[in-house]
Amino acid sequence: MDLANCPRCGRLFARHFRDICPNCHGDLEKEYETCTEFLRKNKGATITILSEETGVSIKQITRFIREGRISLYNAPNLSYPCEVCGVLIRDGNMCDNCRSRLRTDVNNATSRSGSSNERDGSRRGAYLGERLRDKD
Repeated sequence: MDLANCPRCGRLFARHFRDICPNCHGDLEKEYETCTEFLRKNKGATITILSEETGVSIKQITRFIREGRISLYNAPNLSYPCEVCGVLIRDGNMCDNCRSRLRTDVNNATSRSGSSNERDGSRRGAYLGERLRDKD
């Protein structure tokens, strides 16, 4: 039997399929139902309005979206914050500005260390840069 403390409430519970206790899981399901019901009636709601009207935190609503439980397809104004800067986005974890800044920083780091890596016979930094370029 695998025992754990619930990260939400701190209660001890037997962990089987979930990382939270049954009581907190029930509370999360109620929050999800509240959000989906509100969105059915108010398709133009933003994440701030959804949070204020339902009492569910923006962080939890963002989790529901990332898990695919709340769809952005029929909610044109619903978006969630970028993990880096907080600007509202509709897909991924980062906004385009933060993604391009990260890409630039990685490219700069690999180009600066590229000459020393080649002297050492190691191309770890250059390999990371190549992998990021291939994803585009």
